Amino acid sequence: MMTREEALAYGMSFDNVYEEKPFRDPNWQLVRIKGSKKTFLWIYEREGYINLNVKVNPEWRDFWRSTYESVTAGYHLNKEHWNTIILDGTVPEKEIKRMIAESYDLVTDSPTKRIYEAVKRIPKGHVATYGKIAEMAGDPRMARAVGNALHKNPDPEHIPCFRVVNAKGELAGAFTFGGEDVQAELLRADGVEVINGRVNLEKYGIKAASGRLPEI
Repeated sequence: MMTREEALAYGMSFDNVYEEKPFRDPNWQLVRIKGSKKTFLWIYEREGYINLNVKVNPEWRDFWRSTYESVTAGYHLNKEHWNTIILDGTVPEKEIKRMIAESYDLVTDSPTKRIYEAVKRIPKGHVATYGKIAEMAGDPRMARAVGNALHKNPDPEHIPCFRVVNAKGELAGAFTFGGEDVQAELLRADGVEVINGRVNLEKYGIKAASGRLPEI
């Protein structure tokens, strides 16, 4: 991703967004959320490069800045909550897209965001069903959306989707996690017993929407 057009096209690929040029300077393009009008992506040219301003979780702010020289404190914005990505070719496209997606999630009440936060609450040594994750995310009817969100997990290291199983305690498809038996291996390393591709929900499952642990 190097051009203004590519950045704008990706920003506009999210749900319920629109483009706006609110300043007299046509250099500035904003991608906003319909309804709230909150901005999650600023696009502009500065010093010969296209720059992107994205909102960032303070927990990740310094990580991005220290990892890539072309990710700096937000230009003209709150330095604590915004980063600037300079599109000079040194930041991998997948990381640029990840930062834009994270910005979108931060400024929306995204069901996907709530699903990921629910998954993060599953403690080591336990599992939750798709239905329980939907319940924990605030809508018991979106179990199917849970599956879709986890299939697109942007950060497997911090969003432990391997701890999610179906209503029978069965694991996901053989190659969902990059190889046959990978989910089972991850669960066993977590301290969860897997027998014939299934986990005992009475023993290891989260029981309530609040994430309360079962009696073991």
